[in-house]
Order: sequence, then structure tokens, then C-alpha cells
Amino acid sequence: MTRSVRTELLKLRTIRLPLGLLATAAGLTALVTILGAATGGGGHGGRHMAAPPLNTAAGLQAMLTRTGFGMLMAAVLGVTVVRGEFRHGTATATYLATPDRVRVLIAKAMAAAGAGLTFGLVAAGLSTGISLTFVAAKGYQVALAWGTIARFGAGAILGSGLLAAVGVSLGALFRSQIAAIVTVFAWALVVEQIIGGLFDAAQPYLPYTAATTMAGATLGGGTSPLPFAAAAALVAGVAALVSAAAARTTVQADVS
Repeated sequence: MTRSVRTELLKLRTIRLPLGLLATAAGLTALVTILGAATGGGGHGGRHMAAPPLNTAAGLQAMLTRTGFGMLMAAVLGVTVVRGEFRHGTATATYLATPDRVRVLIAKAMAAAGAGLTFGLVAAGLSTGISLTFVAAKGYQVALAWGTIARFGAGAILGSGLLAAVGVSLGALFRSQIAAIVTVFAWALVVEQIIGGLFDAAQPYLPYTAATTMAGATLGGGTSPLPFAAAAALVAGVAALVSAAAARTTVQADVS
């Protein structure tokens, strides 16, 4: 298995798409954080409500947790790890080298999760660096404990890795890369927003929302997020569940 994971990581290092997705994640994260910090807050936890200024704990938290685009791009990376092989005609060689397709899927999920950690690290680094720069420029005191800030960053990193694994499972389940990527964005930005808006109690159990709460995002309606470990287990469970479905259906289908 270790050899298979190393092979998948080598593939990621030899193509330009991961760097393009990482640059996109970095650019969007920087943009939304700068816009929010420059106006003293902006949306709270990614939701369209006025946020307190940066000299308050709530206002600073709203800026530090603008790492959602990094997580989304990590999920897209996971999709391309699987579907890219079919687009470029390298899937046959991969399965000839490792005939156990489930093993290949697991190796891809592990490699994508490892690469996804980088997306979270970059997003957390940018949102934290930009936010603290604005705090210093305005002469404010840092309103959150450094341990809390570090926990938000760790949550963004781990959440991105887990969502990259979810992306791999979706890429394996869908035969179309475009359909899988559209599903990632539609689920995170539309479906979860609708479900969460209608049913406050369901918010903590939605996978993308759970990942963002790991990074410190707050929920509407006064709903409490899942504990860090429970949220991580939920997202990992979603990845495992979708992967199991893909392993019984699409993964075993004809490569051509």
C-alpha cells in the first residue's frame, strides 16, 4: 500500500493541475479575507450577516475562518485524482500495475488527503496572516487566544485533507469529472445551505459544514457544532461510505 500511495503522490507532483487548484484556493481565500477585514468584518462564518469588528473575538474569528475555498478546492483535487486518469488515458496502465482496484482507490484517497492538507495549510496561513496584519494595522489587541487561533488552523488543515478524500470517493462514484465537480460545489454551496437554513439541528451533521466548523466557523440559529473529533469522524465516514458505494459500482466498471 505504501508503494501505491508513493506512486499517487508522484503523479500529483508531476502535473500542473494541483498547483493551479492551490493557486485558485489561495487567491480566493486572500480576496475574501482582505475584503472582510478591510470592512471590519463582513460575513460571519461564511454566512451573510453583519460581523463584529476585528477588535472583538467574534469579529476576528469570522476572518480567521474564511478557509472554505481552500477546502472546496481540496475536494476538487480529490475528484481529479481519480477522473483525471480516465481523461488522459492512464487508468489502464494504473490498473495493470495494480489490478486490485479497491487498493488503488484507497491509495488515491490517502494521497489526495495528504495533498489536501497543503490546501488547508495555505488557506489557514493566508486568512490568519491577513487578519492579524489588519488587527496590527488598526492598533487592536488580538482578541483570541493563540491556542484558539492554532486550533482553527489545525481544523482547516485536517478538514481540507478529509474533504480531498471525499472528492476522491465522488470522483470514483461519478463517471464524469464535470458532474463530480459540479456536485462538490452544488452540495457545499447550495444543498447544505438550504438544508441548514430549513433545519438548524441538521447543520452540524452536514459534511462540508462539519469540516468548516472544525476550522472555527459558527452555525446559524445558535446551533452548537459537533466536537472537533466527532466532526472529523463524520467527514471521514462520508468519504468511506461513498468510497464503499463506488467500490461496488463504478470502480469495477469497464475502464473504457
